[in-house]
Amino acid sequence: MTSRLLIVNPAARGGRSAEAQAIAGCAAAGITMRVVRTTAPGHAAEIARAETDGAPIFVLGGDGTVMEVVGALVGRDVPVGILPGGTGNQLARHLRIPLHVGRAAHALAAARPVRYDLGRLSDGRYFSLAAGIGVDAAMIAGASTAAKRRYGVGAYIWSATRALIAARPFAIRVVADGKVFEREAGLAMIANVGSVMDGRFSLGPGVSPTDGWLDLCVLSPRGLGDGLALAARMATGNFREDPRMLFYRAKSIRIEATGDVGAEADGELLTAPLLDATVVPAGATFLAVH
Repeated sequence: MTSRLLIVNPAARGGRSAEAQAIAGCAAAGITMRVVRTTAPGHAAEIARAETDGAPIFVLGGDGTVMEVVGALVGRDVPVGILPGGTGNQLARHLRIPLHVGRAAHALAAARPVRYDLGRLSDGRYFSLAAGIGVDAAMIAGASTAAKRRYGVGAYIWSATRALIAARPFAIRVVADGKVFEREAGLAMIANVGSVMDGRFSLGPGVSPTDGWLDLCVLSPRGLGDGLALAARMATGNFREDPRMLFYRAKSIRIEATGDVGAEADGELLTAPLLDATVVPAGATFLAVH
């Protein structure tokens, strides 16, 4: 049987039962797992750096744990297989990995590696999906741990609704490959993938994780009605020219906001309303189900 390293975040949704499902699913596909459990934030990255032998690494945890491992392996072309143990599991969804851990393990045994661009923030952390300021950060901040454990992704839906209702415009200054934009926004995002939530919500026109670019997406609603209308346009992929929407493609994008507004990257809250990202072409290798 083939042997693989499995990095497990014990705090992942499902806990030990999810770990047992992962081991059983891999065994059914002819893979034995060498399990190493994390003990603190950052430990997953340490494990990946110390124990990789070039073979695929499986990670049982949420997007935060996965990105710890991915960030530690940038430039090393080590495939990362995701066993979805978080709440949103947006990266696993994007790679079409089953959300049941046992089925995911079995599917990953036959998955193919794909190379994805990454965004690298000025503090050294990486993101694979998107980083944003405004409504998306408020959505993440408003979903409590208890609500996520009880309601799963429903906690984010409820939190997003409240965030949209309470949203207030804030001023931003953007520098994208030297070009400057200044305006008020309700959401300012640097996107690396075209959609999230199983494709239900598009982030911009032509956004791709394999084109070597990052994409700026700024929404500037004037009130709740505008916010709902723009959300509907993003849901349907309607990106016709509109003064309330700004899209721009660049290698390097810096967004700085004023006021009391939050920021996030791949679902992890950041400490300041500032995003300064540079693209890392083909920086990560994932196992994807086709």
